[in-house]
Amino acid sequence: MTLEILINLAYVVAAGLFILGLKLLSHPSTARKGNLVSAVGMLVAVIVTLLDQHIISYHYIFIGVLIGGLYGAWKARSVQMTQMPEMVSLFNGFGGAASLLLGWATVSSMDSEVLASTHFFIFVTVLLTLLIGGVTFSGSVIAWGKLSGKLSSKALIFTGLRELSLLHIVAMAAVGFLFVNEPSNMLWLYCTIAIGLSFGLWATISIGGADMPVVIALLNSYSGIAASAAGLAVGNTILIVTGLLVGASGLILTNIMCKAMNRSLMNVLLSGFSKPVEQGEAISGEIKVLSAQDAFYVLEAAQAVLVVPGYGMAVAQAQHAVRELHILLEENGCTVDYAIHAVAGRMPGHMNVLLAEADVPYDQLYEMDDVNPRMENYDVAIVIGANDVVNPAAKEMKGSPIYGMPVIEAYRAKTVFVLKRSANAGFAGVDNPLFFRENTRMILGDAKDTINSLIREFGD
Repeated sequence: MTLEILINLAYVVAAGLFILGLKLLSHPSTARKGNLVSAVGMLVAVIVTLLDQHIISYHYIFIGVLIGGLYGAWKARSVQMTQMPEMVSLFNGFGGAASLLLGWATVSSMDSEVLASTHFFIFVTVLLTLLIGGVTFSGSVIAWGKLSGKLSSKALIFTGLRELSLLHIVAMAAVGFLFVNEPSNMLWLYCTIAIGLSFGLWATISIGGADMPVVIALLNSYSGIAASAAGLAVGNTILIVTGLLVGASGLILTNIMCKAMNRSLMNVLLSGFSKPVEQGEAISGEIKVLSAQDAFYVLEAAQAVLVVPGYGMAVAQAQHAVRELHILLEENGCTVDYAIHAVAGRMPGHMNVLLAEADVPYDQLYEMDDVNPRMENYDVAIVIGANDVVNPAAKEMKGSPIYGMPVIEAYRAKTVFVLKRSANAGFAGVDNPLFFRENTRMILGDAKDTINSLIREFGD
């Protein structure tokens, strides 16, 4: 058996491990195993690729693997769950940057004779790698800034933004044509990189924080598409397959997120170019504040409780306290369910990961469409740090920026406890009329401290 056949077989094995890993990632009970299987597949793919490329010296490669491995292991252990969304954004960005650098290196390493004899299709794939990789990298950096609070979560809109974006698209077509037809002129190569980076910046900075979960999913897809294009450029089969898997899964996830927000993908991407909507009538009323001790008396008598987690739960790291309260409620004869909105938190699946970390049974996690029809049956809905995903304005206020977005209708429960540090607007910057409802009680303060107070009341 020749070396080429062995290498191709190894690529098939790696691709099979990727597919199996994705399958295992579809359920919390097997997700950790799926992550490990995918990592083994990537290790096989990297080793085989290094053997296939006949590299003369491995010194710099070993140094890179050592530094990257140590740094990655440290970050994996030290990163907080509240920082996970922006970390995922950086992962997407680094994937785009890696594809961009591979495309740049592919052309830069060619001498004039090779450039003249290379088929134009290769330069088309390099062009796509540079553009998509550049958009992914700069867009992911902006998303990281918005998610981490280093940049304002509001959409940055200014006069001429629409024209600037149209100019970028025209420039992409013009410079792309020049690059493919004159690859020996490095000016077009660097112009292509600059346009891709610039377009990703302006395209993402004009999208508001409420749409960031969709943007993360889309950028994840972009990173896969860029990798697939890079694989075509360098003729690496496993890179093509891996990129297609990431690109396809990212697009599927993006579609799910858009459906959860009742918006089309183009509506999200072009949100920065739309005219500002009227804010409608002002929200006013009296907020009714409740102490943890008084909330305990209500929960003690409850027969059915619904927990609606949000980003505030992640900030307070309250998931383990929530699980402990869950157990105490069940011991008191109460049923406990969890309502998970597809865009709760700052990234897809954020709440699912938090609750899985606290060993909350997966069969007690319900999607919005499962709990809304029976919301009146819940004696208490405990909203923990969630805001936009339970905002009645999405159904009742046509002037609201989130009008039309499907939400968890917690306001229809018999009693609503809202656990927040304050009554301020959420990440989308939209006021919430739920706080002023007759059946709503605000329990202000750190969510973890509040829940621990409830736990102590049950223990007394």
